[in-house]
Amino acid sequence: MSASADRGGEYGAMPRHRQPGYMRNYAKRLRKDMTPEEKRLLQVIRAHRLDGIAFRRQMPIAGYIVDFAAPAHRLIVELDGSQHGAEQGMLLDRERDVTLSRLGWNVLRFWNSEVVLDLDGVCRKIMSACGREVQA
Repeated sequence: MSASADRGGEYGAMPRHRQPGYMRNYAKRLRKDMTPEEKRLLQVIRAHRLDGIAFRRQMPIAGYIVDFAAPAHRLIVELDGSQHGAEQGMLLDRERDVTLSRLGWNVLRFWNSEVVLDLDGVCRKIMSACGREVQA
């Protein structure tokens, strides 16, 4: 088994045809049932609108389904609601972030309220994480 296959594919995600059916179905459902904050961010980042950066939404990686991923930049963007502020949520997020980091992904987390109140700031942080020059 190659190192790439061992890590779960080129981007740490299994190829589509190798994803378990339940993961594909769950990711499809999540794409249909996006939160208002996810929809708001998607409008800004879809179709390479954010400085040409390509994002995938609800992408399975290492047994998790991440909110948004920019595979070419090894960047994951997660939007967190109130459940992530509880102790159990924070522990699960930390474990998830460690797993994804070990696969070479950089995980950015934003509270839903940040997307609502400071979408420009969220986009600047995403661009910066992708190595793009950010205008003040």
